[in-house]
Amino acid sequence: MSADGINLLRAKVFDKSKWMQLPRDVVIGHGVIEQIPAVCEDLSLGDSALVITGDKTRDIAGKRVEALLAASYDVTTFAAGGGDPFETIKKAEAAAAEAAFVIGVGGGRVIDMAKIASYNTDRHFISVPTAASHDGIASSRASVPTADGNVSLAAEPPVAVIADTAVIASAPHRLLAAGCADIMANYTAILDWELSHRLRGEPLSEYALTLSRMTAEILFKNADLIKPHSEESAWIVTKALVSSGVAMSIAGSSRPGSGGEHKFSHALDRLAPEKGLHGEKCGIGAIITMYLHGGDWRGIRDSLKKVGAPTTPAGIGVDDETAVEALLAARTIRPERFTILDMGLTRESARDLVKMLYRE
Repeated sequence: MSADGINLLRAKVFDKSKWMQLPRDVVIGHGVIEQIPAVCEDLSLGDSALVITGDKTRDIAGKRVEALLAASYDVTTFAAGGGDPFETIKKAEAAAAEAAFVIGVGGGRVIDMAKIASYNTDRHFISVPTAASHDGIASSRASVPTADGNVSLAAEPPVAVIADTAVIASAPHRLLAAGCADIMANYTAILDWELSHRLRGEPLSEYALTLSRMTAEILFKNADLIKPHSEESAWIVTKALVSSGVAMSIAGSSRPGSGGEHKFSHALDRLAPEKGLHGEKCGIGAIITMYLHGGDWRGIRDSLKKVGAPTTPAGIGVDDETAVEALLAARTIRPERFTILDMGLTRESARDLVKMLYRE
């Protein structure tokens, strides 16, 4: 007997939903810091602002932001100094709760702190980077240092990004080169994502994956143009970092820009604290994981050299055996995130991989 004629069950409807939070205003270019009042007015965020900035970055750009907004907003400043990061974040949250919106002016640590304070107080957040060292300037993830290394947390994505290339180009070139390396590592992050999709059925966003790959390709092809203290270089890298952050927002996770190379970086955070910048470690990890994926690892390495990023553990002051330990420990970092480094790497093969980095 056929059941085709029985209309007993509720008709299924397409009920998939997804919430993407993307920046509404993105302003990149020479002197755009002067446009902060116009951006704030356009967004209608309220009449009081908390500017979170660092000791050095306040002199570089924070004071200018305060001065530009003083005529129209009640502006207070929070200095994100050193000390216990959790205590500092709590103090930043208390300050944010007294303001209508938050502006983060600084490098990665300051931007991440502003994101978390905004997230926990339901305040909008404007990102004003003073360096282009990682893709957190436009993403919904924040990195927080702990005794066991940095951890990545959900955070408030910026409602606007204002990136002044004159300010960014004046930062030490090492920071820009690290930002390039962080973007180039997208190549291997998406390979790991595809691998996990094939082997474990992890959901995959084609849009986010394509944007992440395209962003890495643009930087890969323009590696020759990345020069110290060049506003054109700052322009290229900042656009790429914003695109990478948007890819993460589309995916709803850091997957489009974070795979085995990031797990290697976080393992080094534990094993060799204060050695190397985040992007630098990810770049070295990307050479290794691209080799394991059977891809153009020499191309990654050559591009990193062109932009001035390190390509070996020695280049960031880490001995080779510590790098081996980091490769083996990578599987313990976010074990739910499956990558090529979770496929049975042995100590012997890890040593061969580190030796490979020095091979011409």
